[in-house]
Amino acid sequence: MRDKANHYYSEKPRSRYERWLISDYIRGVSVEFVVSPGVFSKSRVDPGTKILLEHAHIPDDGLVLDVGAGYGVIGIVIAKVNPKLKVYMVEINKRAIELALENIKRNNVEDRVIVLHGNLYEPVKNMKFNLVISNPPYSAGMKVVESLIRGAYDILLEGGSLQVVARKGSESVKKLMRNVFSNVEVIGRGSGYKVFKSTRQ
Repeated sequence: MRDKANHYYSEKPRSRYERWLISDYIRGVSVEFVVSPGVFSKSRVDPGTKILLEHAHIPDDGLVLDVGAGYGVIGIVIAKVNPKLKVYMVEINKRAIELALENIKRNNVEDRVIVLHGNLYEPVKNMKFNLVISNPPYSAGMKVVESLIRGAYDILLEGGSLQVVARKGSESVKKLMRNVFSNVEVIGRGSGYKVFKSTRQ
């Protein structure tokens, strides 16, 4: 695993700590984020993340889990789109955790978003969710992505869904989701990305 390609998927990034502000308009809500080096997509909201959010099937109520939350884009947007939801965000990168905590306050969703430090499902292993959503850390390797997909099944409530975005290797992601859940559908696409959904039945 080359450090240059995977530095953001580490607990303590070694890059210099600078900070700046970016803003965007996603799924009908305005958002702004403090970002820095050492986190994923530090200069703009990643296009794959935006496509995932624009096409995601967001529950009317219940619990949502954003896995590999980075500085908080997915969880914060979902919390702003539907204030009835309680959103948990899990992230391994401590710098991203610090930024996510700041960003939930900046976007006024601290009453319904909880940020947890840890790898994949470890911090929430005793919980059940209506939606698990992620732009998986593909640069960390397919073993990590596979663990994310397989682990979602056990943490979802019946009728709950896993929704992910993929570009390169999208067919292998689709096949893995079908193998784990016995179902998969494409619920959105754009700019070379596809959004996949599997439901726990």
